[in-house]
Amino acid sequence: MKKAKLIVSAVAILFAITLFASLHGTRTSAKQESSEDFKKMVEKMKAEKPAIMKRHMELLQERYDLSNRPSKTVTMSRGKPIQEGVRVKLPEGMTWEKLASMSPEEIREKGLFPKGFMPLPHPNHPEGGMLFPKFHIDEILRQEGRDLTRFDLDYDLPEHFLPEFPAPIYLTTRPDLGDVSKGQLVTIDNYYELFKNILNPKQLEGLRLLVTPFPQQQFNQTDDRRSEKPSRGVTCFDCHANGHTNAATHLVGDIRPQEFRRRIDTPSLRGVNIQRLFGSQRALKSIEDFTEFEQRAAYFDGDPIMATKKGVNPLERGSQVHAMAEFQELLDFPPAPKLNIFGKLDPKKATPSELRGQELFFGKAQCATCHTPPYYTDNMMHNLRVERFYKPQMINGRMASADGPIKTPVLRGIKDSPPYLHDGRLLTLEDTVEFFNLILELKLTEQEKQDLVAFLRAL
Repeated sequence: MKKAKLIVSAVAILFAITLFASLHGTRTSAKQESSEDFKKMVEKMKAEKPAIMKRHMELLQERYDLSNRPSKTVTMSRGKPIQEGVRVKLPEGMTWEKLASMSPEEIREKGLFPKGFMPLPHPNHPEGGMLFPKFHIDEILRQEGRDLTRFDLDYDLPEHFLPEFPAPIYLTTRPDLGDVSKGQLVTIDNYYELFKNILNPKQLEGLRLLVTPFPQQQFNQTDDRRSEKPSRGVTCFDCHANGHTNAATHLVGDIRPQEFRRRIDTPSLRGVNIQRLFGSQRALKSIEDFTEFEQRAAYFDGDPIMATKKGVNPLERGSQVHAMAEFQELLDFPPAPKLNIFGKLDPKKATPSELRGQELFFGKAQCATCHTPPYYTDNMMHNLRVERFYKPQMINGRMASADGPIKTPVLRGIKDSPPYLHDGRLLTLEDTVEFFNLILELKLTEQEKQDLVAFLRAL
């Protein structure tokens, strides 16, 4: 009897060992197969990349004059010249004056709405995902050894149309210090040294979290990522570089199907302390809501199952989120020496053109209807109904149709934040003035447009 039991036990043990070996072998095989699949995916996407980028760059060339024509007199806060002139191309034989004399219905029926005023697609709209300018990729790689390069796509807009890099940081609590970044891109590598004597411990912890990499849809450890090597992820400040923006792009996570998802032009975090809506259309009500939403949902295209798979970072609201928000609330606008305490021009410092532009801003141009001083936002959402001017159409995978209500952006420091509009479709302030002149049917003269641009540059 005992011998029989021993035999049964031995068989059971042998079966367990065999089963374990079998399962372990299966897992190993699956892992090897997954690794091979990833390599094939990388090779496939790399092979497709030239054609995808060519198609997108041809779209940009068709829409815009992309040449480098910097201003000789106007710069961003740290000295980078802003780009001048209207860069949106008109239909053949058309002038801005002639176009502005036509009704929205006539422009729509004749197909004359400038292509540069149409919604701007992601470089590969069916794919989407976070995409960073090369100068940011290079600096993060230099400082942290973390590679934000995507093997399937490159960033699209030329560097001369983007914000200066790295951007200065101004704090509401220490305006006497000026740029506290000291000309450096703030990262996990240097944040402590730069801010240890400026911030309190809670604010310092909030900044640490803002520059700490966490997994994201395209940058993580899984085998459906878009970085060749497994990635630690991205930081809040990889898009909102130095609390401002480097014009990194993405697709909104809260719209479906894919062709209706909108490209995002990363907004600046400067002045979030005076804002009451966050997200171009989500209209989240606090910077805490926005911070938590980004980590839990936007990083993963609004897919909680994918977030779990890739390693979501659930922030603790009472300590982590609050600390991150507290630091963001300290980010101030750049100095505007020509503005008085009411946010309007000091007549003793402003040029005649700037003063005329201010009068237009509060009068004929109707800008102040939404952009009220001193920070030039009404903290509301408005629907421009741009679809009045064109028929719904597919543009490189992006369905151009009605955008719906969009939050009013802050105009203080606007010259530091190109490109413009929520998806970055407008490359210069001149483009922006032409866009609103047409959309709002303002009938501005050429001189009035120039004066309005001069005023915007002074904000």
